[in-house]
Amino acid sequence: MKKRYYRSGKKNSDSRPARPIIYPELTAGADKGLKKVFSRIGVPQKQPFTPDPFQVEALEAINSSDCLVTAPTGAGKTWIAEQAAKRILESHGKVWYATPLKALTNSIHAGFSKIFGKEKVGILTGDIKENTNADIIIGTTEILRNQLYDAMYTGQNLKCDLIILDEAHYLGDAERGVVWEEIMIYLPVRIPLLLLSATIGNPDQIAGWLSTIRDKACKVVENTTRPVPLFPLFFHPSGTLYPLLEKTGKDSKRSRLHKKVYEFNQSGKRGTLAPPGKLPRFADILKVLSHFDLLPAIFFLKSRAECDQAIKLCDSSLLENAPEKKQALMDRLVQLTANNPHLSAHPQRPYLEETATAAHHSGHLPAWKVVVETLMAEGLLDAMFATSTVAAGVNFPARSVVILNSDRFNGRDFLSLTPSEFQQMAGRAGRRGMDNIGFATVLPGKYMDVSLVAKLVDAPPLNVDSQIKIDFSMVLNLLLSNTPEQVRTLLEKSFASYLIAIGADAGKSGRTARKKFGNDMEYLWLDFTDHMDFLIQEGFVTPEGEKPCALTEDGIWASKLRIDSPLLVAQSLRDKLLPEHDPALLAAMMASFVNEKEFKDDPLFNTALSKRLKDAFLVLRRGLKPFAIKMLNAGFPAPNLFIQPASLVYAWAHDTPWDELMQKSDFAEGDFARLILRTAENLRQMTHLDQDFPVFAKTAAQAIDLILKAPVVTVY
Repeated sequence: MKKRYYRSGKKNSDSRPARPIIYPELTAGADKGLKKVFSRIGVPQKQPFTPDPFQVEALEAINSSDCLVTAPTGAGKTWIAEQAAKRILESHGKVWYATPLKALTNSIHAGFSKIFGKEKVGILTGDIKENTNADIIIGTTEILRNQLYDAMYTGQNLKCDLIILDEAHYLGDAERGVVWEEIMIYLPVRIPLLLLSATIGNPDQIAGWLSTIRDKACKVVENTTRPVPLFPLFFHPSGTLYPLLEKTGKDSKRSRLHKKVYEFNQSGKRGTLAPPGKLPRFADILKVLSHFDLLPAIFFLKSRAECDQAIKLCDSSLLENAPEKKQALMDRLVQLTANNPHLSAHPQRPYLEETATAAHHSGHLPAWKVVVETLMAEGLLDAMFATSTVAAGVNFPARSVVILNSDRFNGRDFLSLTPSEFQQMAGRAGRRGMDNIGFATVLPGKYMDVSLVAKLVDAPPLNVDSQIKIDFSMVLNLLLSNTPEQVRTLLEKSFASYLIAIGADAGKSGRTARKKFGNDMEYLWLDFTDHMDFLIQEGFVTPEGEKPCALTEDGIWASKLRIDSPLLVAQSLRDKLLPEHDPALLAAMMASFVNEKEFKDDPLFNTALSKRLKDAFLVLRRGLKPFAIKMLNAGFPAPNLFIQPASLVYAWAHDTPWDELMQKSDFAEGDFARLILRTAENLRQMTHLDQDFPVFAKTAAQAIDLILKAPVVTVY
């Protein structure tokens, strides 16, 4: 295999040029067996829309029962939601459409606004609150759960005639699945429930559970046919494309690695697309994919840093041969960044303009991600380099997806891809109405187990398990309107309880639930009583005997703090540890509660820090220490408070320029924007304390206005 040299341009410490990086010479080629497959590439003829049988079946089901729809990405689940919402509006009803992701919420809001008119559609996320009395509300699941808490407390019915839960497999998410489970438990039976998902391995168990706790049928509507067929490819380091799989057996229903791929995989000296520890030269890969008309493509990479590096390994050759596309890209980019100096001068903009490629990950500002998503959705990019999080829910598919790693980082460890995770990625391949066929291309490399990916292609999605768990906000809000025994009855409606009850029929999910929660859910109840006992000890709940463990006055207002650390913030208010009259300082202190980043150094004595900030922070940290120790001794988490995020938010509230802050910060732009947005949401919860802490509530509202500004939020 021929080699060619690309110099990095860097120099060693003695001013000598760095050793050249050696990449293979790629020559576009394809196995002869792909000729027939590639002949299918193209745009399908436009035809009048006709709903698929599963879509009709789902609409009929939701008329008289709950309904769980499982169908591949792009199969038309959102159309079912649109039609179901249309029926409700025609009968003068209201709809709540909940999603797990703010980006997906924004996307659904935009789509529904076009269909039903902006005046009929509102949005509720931690960042945006618009038209909240509209007939259709699009929002995040946490806000819907909070509204159900409020309805239980006030005794008022939730003003809604249909709940749609999109990406319903989030029921099994380790961190947020509890919110989905709570919604399903608390939701009034009169309100029909429509669940949509592409990746649920045990829909019948979920439907059986819902039918049991809601005393009404839940019909499962399954569709396994992708609207755009998926064909998996293998990208050989020579530049030749091979089918990843070949059919085997008399009935040709089984698959195995293609002979050439198997030989490559077994080879002792396998060629590589890049030297060890380096990314491939993506310009060459894109030329091969372009040669066979396989663009646009989404490349799934391991980390944010890899995504940002990838665009620097592309070149302008493809775009130079498409002058009309280049001009359209430039014009649209000008439109999308107009009146936004930060986006106009974004450091990745030159790469985007030159190569028609872009990076997309959570380290970028939300507004920049919207620019990238828009350009990708409109077909103006050849490639997008993304982390696996982009696979979930947001709708900007491509003709191809390219997978470089067979594992992914879950925030703690690198774990092998699951069937559901692979299907989420592969689901982006092939655009309905724009492609006859989509492609999932596997690139060889150090972190690619080709045999594993081959098994994932046709593997069924994993089962969704119960993630019910107890926290102080849940306990406060349940005791706000229920006795402990009533709470126990609610917890017995959990999905875990159902899986345990059906015994052997639950299989592995049932065994997992018994191990985690006990044979009679006793571990979950013990966890609840542990939380309740601590609340009694600290005066948020009345002692047993006085009343059936009702909330005290402090407990009632603390229940309104549906935030990351409700007890720590509540104790700060009780002990007057928070600044009452300074909005910027209050925002800074709340940022220290919200922050999830660890810091090793403590610059409290850094002279550059404001004395006012240091004094306020020391009052807060020292004043909370005894209470935090009590929480830790009782077995509950009490996160450390760091002054660094507080100092950044304090400076931001005082109009320090964004770029100046980012130069001094350890935060990526997207992470700092998320810190600000979450701080604003925590402050928004404090505004609900206007009866008990009117001055704090007013100051919190002022603090929100100080920190929610461009480029964190953008008004188009």
